[in-house]
Parts: sequence; C-alpha cells; structure tokens
Amino acid sequence: MPKQIIHTDQAPEAIGTYSQAVRVGDTVYLSGQIPLDPATMMLVGGDMELQTRRVFDNLQAVARAAGGELSDVVKLNVFLTDLSHFPLVNQVMSEYFAAPYPARAAIGVASLPKGAQVEMDAVMVLGG
Repeated sequence: MPKQIIHTDQAPEAIGTYSQAVRVGDTVYLSGQIPLDPATMMLVGGDMELQTRRVFDNLQAVARAAGGELSDVVKLNVFLTDLSHFPLVNQVMSEYFAAPYPARAAIGVASLPKGAQVEMDAVMVLGG
C-alpha cells in the first residue's frame, strides 16, 4: 500500500528528519507536536494551558491536512515533563475531543525537544 506524506503550513515544520504525518490506507500517523507557533517556530509563551492548547491546535491542523479531524483520532500519546499537569491536559482535551474518547497513554519524561513541557502524537483512522 503506498504511503502519502502529509504537510501543512498551519502546523510547525518538522524540526528533524520526519514528516508531520504519514498516511497509509485509511490510517494516518501524526508525528509528535510540541507547543511551537507555526509562524515563528518558537515555543509559545505563557502557562501550561496555553502550551497544551497550542499542541492540540497543531495536531488538529495536521489532522485536517490529512482529510480528518481530531474526532478521527483513535490513539493519543501525551508526553509530559511534569505529570502534575495531567489534570490540566484532561481539562483542555475535553474541549478538543468528545466521547467516545480515543485510547490514550500519558508518559512522564525527563525532557522534550526545545525544552517543551508537553508533546503529543496520534494515530488517526479516516472513513469510519
């Protein structure tokens, strides 16, 4: 099955050797997003809520570029440098997703690219 590379200017450019997303059949693998402003490629300032929203906005932009929406996400991985932010991530996530929610993992990590405090990646299935 051929793969299709997904790209949008509405989300940050890849900061390494990867694509924003790759579609194979009806499955789209969305690369990790950190709270980068796509226009400046700088981490957004402000509190953890603003940073979490930026990550969801970035994921949403890539999902739409692939022909989907966040509601098509079946698996979400959340990486946090401080797991005390987990309740806030849940609160913000409830504004971007509706039940039934995707499967999810939340993982505490020592550090993330560019000093970010949060990163998320996802798997999306289209057409169903």
